[in-house]
Amino acid sequence: MMTGRGDGSADAAGGPARHVPVLLGEVLAHLSPRGGGAYVDGTFGAGGYTRAILAAAPDLRVLGIDRDPDAIAGGADLVAASGGRLVLAHGRFGDLDVLAEDAGFAPADGVVLDIGVSSMQLDEAGRGFSFRFDGPLDMRMEQSGESAADLVNTADEQVLADIIYHYGEERRSRAVARAIVAARKSAPIETTRRLAELVAGVVRADPHGPHPATRTFQALRIAVNDELGELVRALVAAERILKPGGRLVVVTFHSLEDRIVKQFLARRSGRAGGGSRHVPGLAGPEPSFTLVARGAVAPGAAEVAANPRARSAKLRAGERTEAPPQGEDEALALLASLPAPKRRGGR
Repeated sequence: MMTGRGDGSADAAGGPARHVPVLLGEVLAHLSPRGGGAYVDGTFGAGGYTRAILAAAPDLRVLGIDRDPDAIAGGADLVAASGGRLVLAHGRFGDLDVLAEDAGFAPADGVVLDIGVSSMQLDEAGRGFSFRFDGPLDMRMEQSGESAADLVNTADEQVLADIIYHYGEERRSRAVARAIVAARKSAPIETTRRLAELVAGVVRADPHGPHPATRTFQALRIAVNDELGELVRALVAAERILKPGGRLVVVTFHSLEDRIVKQFLARRSGRAGGGSRHVPGLAGPEPSFTLVARGAVAPGAAEVAANPRARSAKLRAGERTEAPPQGEDEALALLASLPAPKRRGGR
């Protein structure tokens, strides 16, 4: 939960960043931590939000979750200094309900999520998230499973094009995929620099915009880590464990993430529209959330000036009602999935 956790800004996969939590004041205001409460920080990272929540009251507790083992190891000192009020769990935030129950944090008074890649991951060449440093083409948050190199060297050209188009919103996705498949025939694509140079040879650079490879790197990272699918599962998991009056606060960094959170809260608060002109009286489930913030909360000019990576951040928040959880949502799952193949222009 720090500077540049998403790839929405121009230097998203490029420049260094200080580990500064984005929208920290706004997160605390919407989470409203109180004494004696149990809170879940589903994206612990460098512990920025967790520190602030712990400081809000002397007797509340925090469960910090992160899928990156380096983040969990790096939080050991904060655990030791917390006097037993902080517990860290290695796992995916899509499983935060199970992790919270196992750790004794359910029902919870609040859940906070900061979606995307962390500054620590971007700044370590060996993790392969950034093209600013040459390193192995990895991008795995958990440091296990299929890497970005595995994906670019084995995936079908059409699959690559769809990933880059949908998750990276890259108009030249088909040309990029074609170039990747052609290049890997002579030698595997194994480093961030080689991939970045390959994309830059296909996507025209905008002197005032991001590096030509930014969107492709974002897309591959999202695909490798199933980030959008995890987000959907995390929202549903938070709905399960939040007590009535508990707050859900989510910070996103690009439009794909924000769209999912916006639709989740709209549907859960009964604001997504119900029934139709054919069946106008069709009632939906009782709302499981009320909106804490009407619309998205964005960082102020001062924060953006101090931290350019914050410019694309958006915060949305909801408060749990007494209604039962609505569970899995097929419409939300579709937002996180690659669409069915179709012809697209401009690629």
